[in-house]
Parts: sequence; C-alpha cells; structure tokens
Amino acid sequence: MSGELLALEALLVALILGSLVAFVTGARRLRLVADTPTARIRSAAQGPVELTGQAALLPGPPIIAPLSGTPCAWYEYRVERRHRGNNGNTRWRTVHSGRSSDLFALDDDTGRCVVDPEGARVHTPHRERWHGHRANPQAAPLPAALLDGGHYRYLERRIHPGDPLYALGHFRSHGGADPGPLKDEVTALLREWKRDARRMAAIDTDGDGQVDLAEWDRAREMAQRQALEARAQRAREPQVHLLGRGPQRGMPYLLSVYPESRLLRGLRWRARLGAVGFLSGIGGLAWLLLGGAQGLGLQ
Repeated sequence: MSGELLALEALLVALILGSLVAFVTGARRLRLVADTPTARIRSAAQGPVELTGQAALLPGPPIIAPLSGTPCAWYEYRVERRHRGNNGNTRWRTVHSGRSSDLFALDDDTGRCVVDPEGARVHTPHRERWHGHRANPQAAPLPAALLDGGHYRYLERRIHPGDPLYALGHFRSHGGADPGPLKDEVTALLREWKRDARRMAAIDTDGDGQVDLAEWDRAREMAQRQALEARAQRAREPQVHLLGRGPQRGMPYLLSVYPESRLLRGLRWRARLGAVGFLSGIGGLAWLLLGGAQGLGLQ
C-alpha cells in the first residue's frame, strides 16, 4: 500500500471523526437551545435556564478591552506575530491571548442577574482584526490600520453594555427566600456532621461510642434549628442571582449578542454540515477499500 493511499485514508478518517463530533455537539446544543424555555430572572428556577435581556455593567472599576482600549462588558483578544519560513510561506503564531473573567450583568424587566463569563462560549458581532508593528497596541485601530501591513496581527471580540444578550447556563440565587425544601438542608448538615469525629463525639452524649436513635433524633432537631437560623439570616440579605457554567459535564454555557433565532440557524447548519461530512467520509473510505484506489493509481 502506497504512502499516498495511507495519507488519503488518514485524511478521510480525520474527516469522519471531525464531522461526527461536529454533528453530535451541534445537534445536542440545538436541542438544548430549542427545548429550553425562556425564563424571567425574578421567577427563574434554580439550575439550567435560558435568559434574555441586556448586558450591563456592575458597580466597580470599568472593564477595558486591552488591545483597543474600548470600554465593554466582556472581551477576548489574541496577538499574533508573522513568521516567514525557509520555504517562503508566512505563518502567524500567537504571542499572547486572553479573555475577560470580570463579572457583568444581564438585566430584564423583572430583575438583574450577575453573569460569570468563565467557560462560556460567546457569540458576538463586535469583532475587529487589524495589523500593526507592536506587540501591545495601546489605542483603537485607525481605519487604515485595518488593512495596513505589519509584523503583528490583532484580534479582539467584545460584548458592549446595552447589547441584547441571550444566555443559556446554570442559574442560582443567594440570599432572600429559600426556594428549596428545608429537609434537604437538614440532610446536608447531618451528612456533614457524620464526617466530623468531634461533632459525632458531642452527639454521643452517653459516651458509649455508639449514636443511638434517641441521640440521633436530638441531632436531627439541632440540625433543623441550625438550618432555620441560617434561612432567617439569608432572608435578611438581598437576593443575588448568578448565571455561570453548571456542574453537569457536557451542559453548554452560551452567551450570545445574536438573537436565539440566529443561534438556532447556525447550530442547524453545524449539524447538517457535520452529517454531510460524516457521510461523505464514510463513502470515500468505503470506495477506497473496495478498490477505488486502483483507478487513481495509488495501489
């Protein structure tokens, strides 16, 4: 078997695997985005949720995009340097890159939710690419710099305050009223106490090394009182809603300035192209294995 045939088969296998991943992830995200109903911040359930509103800043220092110096709510950037190889080909290598981890807010007409962008897949139209002669530009690109040459290439993406914002992520609230059942907090406290040798020794009031039913009932009453006191303390605090990446593996975390309809359209195309690439790769590989390579002179 010739080296060209092996290379072609490896290329087709890579196409099959890459297309399969694109189809599976695109179809899964499409189903989650399409099937998750949009909630309002004030009445959103704890856990996976879909929200729509506007991006807003929180009190505190401003968030400044490092390459262009543009005030924003979120940014991502990359600086690349041009390298010319011995064969004359030009390649761009990343010098440094980063993305904002600062919290910002999503507002709707019922309330405000704090957004933690860590781990989010962000879709935004605010995207600039330009060239220059320094690794660290300190100002926004001039119109001529967008096409002008230079040894460095800059890419910056941003979310601006006031942008419409679609979000799919994990929602949780702190402070204010507790929506969960009290028994769950009591159970969690008792589970924590079981792992604490000193706490278990205090529960064992007769010191015989065993916690009997009566002692465990008293411990349950203590845990219930402690949980009620904690709830009362939290009820006096202002309620804060937070959106971030959830604990479930594989659960997407999306932030999009584009509307949900455009996001769905892009995910449909991703799934379709993945399916087409997978079927094409399977067909091409089968053709090769069944003798098609002979017609190309690769045997």
